[in-house]
Amino acid sequence: MNSNLIIIIDDDLTYREVLSRSLIRYGCNVRHFPHPEQASACIEQNPQPIILLDLKLEADSGLRWIKKIKQLNLQCRIILLTGYASISTAVEAIKLGADDYLAKPITAREILSQINKDESGENTPINTQPMSVERLEWEHIQKVLMDNDGNISAAARSLGMHRRTLQRKLAKKPART
Repeated sequence: MNSNLIIIIDDDLTYREVLSRSLIRYGCNVRHFPHPEQASACIEQNPQPIILLDLKLEADSGLRWIKKIKQLNLQCRIILLTGYASISTAVEAIKLGADDYLAKPITAREILSQINKDESGENTPINTQPMSVERLEWEHIQKVLMDNDGNISAAARSLGMHRRTLQRKLAKKPART
């Protein structure tokens, strides 16, 4: 389906292997790595690779690697994948140079659809429903957490809540829009 190499960077071995097999079934050329450092040679050596980069890499952040990956290969396309989707991280990822941002769980078919879609964005649907209060709270917490460089104690102080309360809120899945 796509002739470009797809490079999956995710710390979850099972996820990488399952996604790789699925993409291979669709005729894709795929390589996968647990961390961007291990993928750097592959990124440099391939023309226009498509990078599926996980946001949360054990104790590291995929956001930290976007600029470094772009420096390795200006022709690469970076799609940030995350199970912790928020508007603030999506905006930050795009500002740093990511080409797209997709929320997990996502199928290989959905990823390929995104890779092959019209780049213009003309057909991107606009959500006319406002976010729920719970989702707005989740987005605000994510923004404050990012503003405090991931420091939960500092974010809790900024939000005026106890650190443990913030940890409990962060442990929950994000509310639906």
